[in-house]
Amino acid sequence: MITIPHSELTVRDTRLTSMTPTVLTYVGRVADHNDRGMAGSPLTGRALSTRLGREWRVVGTPEPADPGEWQETLAQAIPGLLELQAAHDEILGESQPALVTLPRCAGSIATLPNLARTRPDAVVVWLDAHGDLNTPFSTPTSNLGGMVLSAAAGWWDSGLGAGLATHNIVLGGTRDFDPFERTLVDNGVIAWAPVPTIVEDLSAIIGNRPVYVHLDCDVLDPGIVPTDYHVPGGLSLATLNEVAHCLAGNEVVGVEIAEFEAPADPADTKDYVTPLLDALAPLF
Repeated sequence: MITIPHSELTVRDTRLTSMTPTVLTYVGRVADHNDRGMAGSPLTGRALSTRLGREWRVVGTPEPADPGEWQETLAQAIPGLLELQAAHDEILGESQPALVTLPRCAGSIATLPNLARTRPDAVVVWLDAHGDLNTPFSTPTSNLGGMVLSAAAGWWDSGLGAGLATHNIVLGGTRDFDPFERTLVDNGVIAWAPVPTIVEDLSAIIGNRPVYVHLDCDVLDPGIVPTDYHVPGGLSLATLNEVAHCLAGNEVVGVEIAEFEAPADPADTKDYVTPLLDALAPLF
């Protein structure tokens, strides 16, 4: 298991001590194929906190990854996800965008119901190589990470809430669809902005509505940052920056960064975080 240095997990709880907006980092287990997401989330969280001069709050407890079917991984993750959900609910109403870093996109099962309740007008811009719209009845993999948006929409009961309207979901850069997900897009149930026309399509679909941006790092072309999945034909950092500029013209309710892994090779000391945050900078 990858060990996260204690210095990376210093928790600064600002509820009673400061009015400075908070960067929230979750480091608990949630449908992990390996431990590198739990180690990667504090790398992006700490860097974002330092860059913006915002307090940094860490919730959850790293544990060894235990891959399994969705029922098992959800049951294991529920205690940490409830902690994440409570912390996210506290920061969502801050005067600046709610900034969250997650090990895996499955963590959004906890955050999106908060958004649906407090900001039902906001569009979730889901930047991800995958649709994450499967249900327990359609999933070909039984992977919890592939069922996030469907849980938030209330198509199945995760135990963490729902309420996200389908007209407030926009997939961006998605290119690896399972059959059920492809049908939803083809039938116009879920809006989609493919890679070649992502900026123009997002602008047309979203209009002037508020946005909550979720970045799954596998939406990027493989090799740009360390991540679990590698789907060819993704976004470049330059295109991601164009997307960020486009969305920054709207009210940005929040930004999530998920699926950024610590490098598998300990000898890999390349700075992957700074270019990623530079690309996203307009949203902050």
